Amino acid sequence: MELALTIGAIAIAALVFFWLLNVVKTTLKTAFLVALFLIGLWLAFGIGPTQVWETLRNWLPDFFTGTQQRT
Repeated sequence: MELALTIGAIAIAALVFFWLLNVVKTTLKTAFLVALFLIGLWLAFGIGPTQVWETLRNWLPDFFTGTQQRT
């Protein structure tokens, strides 16, 4: 019984570890691509991250920006 429990616990721990490793790897890859894209916009067109962020905030709904519409 203890052997099966130990093997099961190791298997679950390994699955969680590799899932977390994939999440971290994907997050770092996405952050790198965003940074590369922002550097490209800045070098090619002189568009800074602040301008990109303001444009995104204008596109997103009001709940994200912190303002609420009252009806």
